[in-house]
Amino acid sequence: MKVVVASAGHAAPHAGWAAIDELADLLVHYLGAELVTPRRAAAGWTERIMGARAASWQPVDCAGGDVLIVVAHAPQDLSMIDAIANCRKKFKAIFAWVTDSYFAAGFGRAVSQYDAITVTAREDAAHPASRYGVKVHHVYQGIDGLAWAPPSGVQRSIDLIGFGRMPPSYHDHFARRFHPAASRHLYLHSPLGHVTGPSVHLERGMLFKLLHRARLSLAFHLYVEPQGQRPRSMMVTSRWLESLLAGCVVAGKRPISPMSDDMLCWDGATLELADDPAAAVEQLQHLLDDEDALEAQRRRNVRETLLRHDWRHRLVDLCAHFGLPEPAALLEDRQRVQALAGRYL
Repeated sequence: MKVVVASAGHAAPHAGWAAIDELADLLVHYLGAELVTPRRAAAGWTERIMGARAASWQPVDCAGGDVLIVVAHAPQDLSMIDAIANCRKKFKAIFAWVTDSYFAAGFGRAVSQYDAITVTAREDAAHPASRYGVKVHHVYQGIDGLAWAPPSGVQRSIDLIGFGRMPPSYHDHFARRFHPAASRHLYLHSPLGHVTGPSVHLERGMLFKLLHRARLSLAFHLYVEPQGQRPRSMMVTSRWLESLLAGCVVAGKRPISPMSDDMLCWDGATLELADDPAAAVEQLQHLLDDEDALEAQRRRNVRETLLRHDWRHRLVDLCAHFGLPEPAALLEDRQRVQALAGRYL
């Protein structure tokens, strides 16, 4: 069976999507698939008027095969099949995994060409199913535990780390408390590396080395002091899974959603900070003074993330939903994930 995986992430790398690009790489690895990386074409007058749903793609050379799997950062990426001429005729089946499936406006006419897609929140399934008649399944985001679980013996010399978007008032209070020379604690925060460009995937290793050395990691849902004009959701994004897998204790404001309740369901998975940033600083100070409790929680976070959220568990779900045989190597590596989790009891 010939499988082709399509993902735009390697053509236009972005730090916010690096974890999703790893899913595409794992699909290629386990399914022995060909990878194609469509690139968006320059916006013309149609795209400027109609927005992302009308975005066009530069053509890619692809002879076709039995199955095409699209790894979509957002619903509008489902139109990347337009980069493959006569795509529907070249493949017996076309499937997709969609990350930011909450953005209903991003689903366009291309969806009707798919045999089935997945969404990351159960409540997102109804819209594409009813409007385009496509089969919709639910599969959460994951993370590559075998690649990024913390090595043994690394000293956690960074007390507090914040990467990506940070609520300004919280950041200001944390900086004023922890940056002065009189404070014995180290607060490291963005910018860390490049947001876009060819070095993004290389610098992912740097991010995890920093997380492996951090005691606390900050994570706030998108409705805390929102910035810019962008769609928002109460979804569990990469930063929670990255921090938990790396062995950090996660503090901030967790999403208020069924997804969060389901994915972050063990005791202490996140520590809720106060609405008042000044009070939140005191909470962090108290946490940093209790290393025994932090260490126990760190170990549990790594174990639970491996057992619940490694990408290989998601790949098993995708194979079942899409009617694909489960590769023997995938079963073997899931056993490796289980064994790795057992080291954090």
